[in-house]
Amino acid sequence: MDDLSGQRFEGERFLDDDFTEADIRGAQFTDCAFRGVRFSAAVLSECAFVNCTFASCGFFDTRFERCKLVGSRFEGCTFGPFTVEGGNWSFCVLRGADLRKCSFDGVRLREADLSLAQLQEASLRDVDLSGAVLDGADLSRADLRGSAIDGIDPTGVELRGTVIDLSQAITLATALGVDVRGE
Repeated sequence: MDDLSGQRFEGERFLDDDFTEADIRGAQFTDCAFRGVRFSAAVLSECAFVNCTFASCGFFDTRFERCKLVGSRFEGCTFGPFTVEGGNWSFCVLRGADLRKCSFDGVRLREADLSLAQLQEASLRDVDLSGAVLDGADLSRADLRGSAIDGIDPTGVELRGTVIDLSQAITLATALGVDVRGE
């Protein structure tokens, strides 16, 4: 595959392409569709995927650095442990995605659909989850420290063994109707 760094694509279709170990910087994709594309061990830096659809794509050991994926949708994709550092993934649809052991650090996931997502042992540190839909998500043993979780309904997600900080504990207790007092 040719180097896509710095290129712009609008309404393009990518079918069964192999971006394995690609290093793509600053590419912009708008309203594009990716089907059966392999992104294994790829590094995507400061790329934009706006309102794109990813169907049956593979993201094993993929790294997203400061990327914008606003409004993008993932359907039937496989996610090995992959890393997302910074960037804006607001309004993304990751419904039912198997994101176990994946890492999101400093990412904006505002109003993203993570319902039914498998997030066991995932790291979601300093993530903005404001307005995110997490109904039925499994966050067992996930690390949520520093993340905005005020919109999470603790009765609608699995939180067993989840690591949170003190202020998040108060937020969850309050959401459960607990009367939290200093003394």
